[in-house]
Amino acid sequence: MELLVLARFGQGAGEALSLPAAMSLIALLFPEPAARSKALSVWASVASIGLVLGFLLSGVITQLFSWRWIFLINIPLVSLVLVAVLLLVKKDGTSDRAPINLPAALLFTAAPLLLIFGVIELGEDEPRLSLPLGSLLAAAACAAAFVAVERRTPRPLVPLTFFRNRVRMVANGATVLLSAALSTSFFLLTMHLQGERDLSPIEAGLSFLPLAAGLILASTLVPRLIERIGITGAAVLGMVLAALGIGCFALLPSDDSLVTSVFPGMILLACGMATGLVALQNAALHAVTEADAGVASGVQRCADQLGGASGIAVYVSIGFSPHLSGGWDPFTVAYGLAAVGLIAAVIAFLALSPRRRLAAPQEPQG
Repeated sequence: MELLVLARFGQGAGEALSLPAAMSLIALLFPEPAARSKALSVWASVASIGLVLGFLLSGVITQLFSWRWIFLINIPLVSLVLVAVLLLVKKDGTSDRAPINLPAALLFTAAPLLLIFGVIELGEDEPRLSLPLGSLLAAAACAAAFVAVERRTPRPLVPLTFFRNRVRMVANGATVLLSAALSTSFFLLTMHLQGERDLSPIEAGLSFLPLAAGLILASTLVPRLIERIGITGAAVLGMVLAALGIGCFALLPSDDSLVTSVFPGMILLACGMATGLVALQNAALHAVTEADAGVASGVQRCADQLGGASGIAVYVSIGFSPHLSGGWDPFTVAYGLAAVGLIAAVIAFLALSPRRRLAAPQEPQG
């Protein structure tokens, strides 16, 4: 178990380094908003294809070989990516290398971990209140200390001036709630398909095909949708569609056919995920420059990953906790919380966004 936790930590660290760098490359290579919107949509389509392969291959590999091969198969794939990056991506040539602000990084990492741990402990059958409450207080202390350290250092991890851009901050906050709802849905759907319906790993993987196909199709249509209704409209539409899909899952029967009970929610969720995430990524990169593109990308990816981890920890823990779920079906409670979180994100996004809604990116003239 210790080795698995350590390996997952390394996997998370690698993702934390690579994904923000990739997004910042998009921001810098496509400075025009319209071109950037299309590039982000292509990126979402590629990620959707990866999701398709992940669902299919994970089931096949687990059933025919071993769960260990799910991790081993990534080694040659990552090697190919590394070679391609070295050959195709030019060095940035930046000479000003800022030192790592280690205290701020540790505090920024500890705060959400302590928060999630405290919530999980509250969901235990017979929680010792001193442990979860102490963890929650420590999380608040780490967050406050992070702000204090960032104010005093000449080279902050995330300049506090970054948070003055209300568009970016609202977009990142909405990303947390959207990613939390999505991760909860994927986790519970896998449990439902294999636990409630007794599907094999391969059958469960194949059952996700409508979701994956909807993701790919919706991702290709997002740039045109943004051109018609703007970034704000697309973000709101995406979160509403995702909430409707999750609402369908909250009422999932265990004996009806997949076509009538599971697939409609999957398609709604896929359309909402593709539309909402691409629109929020556009908003999170609003008005970035070469100086802060990396910071904006890093914060956006952090919001996405933090939402994904906290969604499973919070929503699922509450849903499956005997004294927190109120005796309701745990799946219904967890899905319901995810849907309510998305509706709250929509309301907050509309209320806190600048009065002038984000319009569709325009192509440069001439």
